[in-house]
Amino acid sequence: MSDAAASTAPSKQRLRLWLRLLRASRLIENDMRELLRREFGTTLPRFDVMAALYRAKKDLTMGELSRALMVSNGNVTGIVDRLEDDGFVGRYVSSKDRRTVHVELTYLGRATFETMAQAHETWINRRLSGLNEPQTAEAISLLETLTDTAETMKR
Repeated sequence: MSDAAASTAPSKQRLRLWLRLLRASRLIENDMRELLRREFGTTLPRFDVMAALYRAKKDLTMGELSRALMVSNGNVTGIVDRLEDDGFVGRYVSSKDRRTVHVELTYLGRATFETMAQAHETWINRRLSGLNEPQTAEAISLLETLTDTAETMKR
């Protein structure tokens, strides 16, 4: 196989795709981290916890929260501790099982998150503005296929 043919083999192309996905994701994620820190004095993990609670529209157990974020309970506990100290979340022990702790956004947490989410949407929109609407729809479809494949391979 020639060098040109080898560099266009499906496995090589998929490797290039993986590297491009990682680079794009890291660039945007690092930018979001910096903007959240500078504009709101917060971190991306704190934003992610608040986003998960906001989307749920109800309280979540610590276990549900860690599963939603795909991180360990230990990671979530430290973040929730700091969010609680700042008045953004409240915690309470389940009346049915004292080992189960529920977390919910406070009024302040909900209002603060809504402000951050609006800014976040604007930032993301700017960073992805190089794609027109059909390209965006196609990218979403392709990434859904990749996600489905990855989840199937995990089983």
